[in-house]
Amino acid sequence: MVTTPRRPSGNPTKGSHLIGWLGHDTQAASVLATAQLHIKLRSALVEALPITMREGFEVLKIELNTLTLMVSSAAFAAKFRQLAPRVITHIQAAGWNLSDIKLRVQGGLGIPVATPPKKEARALDQQDLKSFEDLTHQLRPGPLADAVARLLAHHQPAQVQTREVRPASIHGERPEEPAPEMHKR
Repeated sequence: MVTTPRRPSGNPTKGSHLIGWLGHDTQAASVLATAQLHIKLRSALVEALPITMREGFEVLKIELNTLTLMVSSAAFAAKFRQLAPRVITHIQAAGWNLSDIKLRVQGGLGIPVATPPKKEARALDQQDLKSFEDLTHQLRPGPLADAVARLLAHHQPAQVQTREVRPASIHGERPEEPAPEMHKR
């Protein structure tokens, strides 16, 4: 015998989903609305923060145009306070009527401490080294020429590093010209 699954009575889309079920109770609906509001506000805040700071906070409450955030550490709070004017401007531009942000440090509550992203560096290839070598011939002696020479010496293969790399100058003095006077009056 073949039986068909029984459908719930009432609105099938609203009653069959958990969020729809929460909407039936006024207290649960209030909690759901607050949670959705906090999620939307958190996404607006994330847009204004650097990547390394996007996971170190949670929205606690919104009260009288003041947003209270729970942050992962005192260091995070100090950095956030530096960015607070920019963050407030961003969330106001996004349509939120907030004028102040308060922070509560709650260590050990499972908020991950942000780790800086890994460097995305690549090794210099022969074309890069050739370009830097051409640049050294175009530069006048000075600190920039010294830095490029050090860069080339550092990146040359071991068997090629037979010549000595000497700085073109010391503390901005050029061998061809006398050192300029610092303050002429």
